[in-house]
Amino acid sequence: MNFEWGVLGYGQMAQALVCPLLSEGFLLPEQVVACVRNPQRAQTLSQHHGLRVGTDLGPVLMANHLLLACKPQQLQTVLEARTALEPPAKEGEGLVISILAGVPLGRLQAAFPQRQCIRAVPNIACRVKAGLTGLAMGALVSPENRQRATAFFAPLGQVEHVGEAQMDAFLALAASGPAMVAVMVESLADGGVAAGLPRAQANAMAQAMVAGSITLLQKEQLAPSALKEAVCSPAGTTIAAIAELERRSFRAALMDAVLAAQHRSRELG
Repeated sequence: MNFEWGVLGYGQMAQALVCPLLSEGFLLPEQVVACVRNPQRAQTLSQHHGLRVGTDLGPVLMANHLLLACKPQQLQTVLEARTALEPPAKEGEGLVISILAGVPLGRLQAAFPQRQCIRAVPNIACRVKAGLTGLAMGALVSPENRQRATAFFAPLGQVEHVGEAQMDAFLALAASGPAMVAVMVESLADGGVAAGLPRAQANAMAQAMVAGSITLLQKEQLAPSALKEAVCSPAGTTIAAIAELERRSFRAALMDAVLAAQHRSRELG
């Protein structure tokens, strides 16, 4: 039996994609096979997620479509293991969707010449169907498979089609961004605690404030600068806070963080 989807690597991001699709019925457990390196972890994941998770590379490669979700540094090891399979796997000929940071389409197509290759950059919010995913299509991808890939990610949130030259920048902002936001929210809550709020209340307030601010920006289609100006009154508390952020180079730090993530993505490729 060949599965519809083979998942090579079943860590946090692969689970953030597959689990919501399973829970909403867009995928069925019997359509998916995943491969990890550790037998004990494979057993645990299989029991927890109700799908076939093993350490055997063959069934994953034989699936109609392949989701590459291992670490980018592991790709060469995976390709060498594929070459060593005895007997060789009769590989599928559908899509390869790779979420490997930095690995270019040219390398993917050379590794899987019989398949149509797509690079995807999803973020962790796909786990709650509020994600943002960038897709870069390989030159051989048919209109049907372009639609198939878009439909795969659409239930998980917003999907953007991006040129491959912009994928490292997309990754830096959209995929690394949630961690930067988490640090920012954590720091705001710490500030609340320093100002005298109980920890639980400060955490809840920081999250609610950020969520409400984003909702306001989106619903009123405001530029971030317009929201800042609406809150900053002359000689008030907020402009004093903004002045402190400027003194500490807050903007530059965030910009440099995005550029550092972009640079690391390029290194991984």
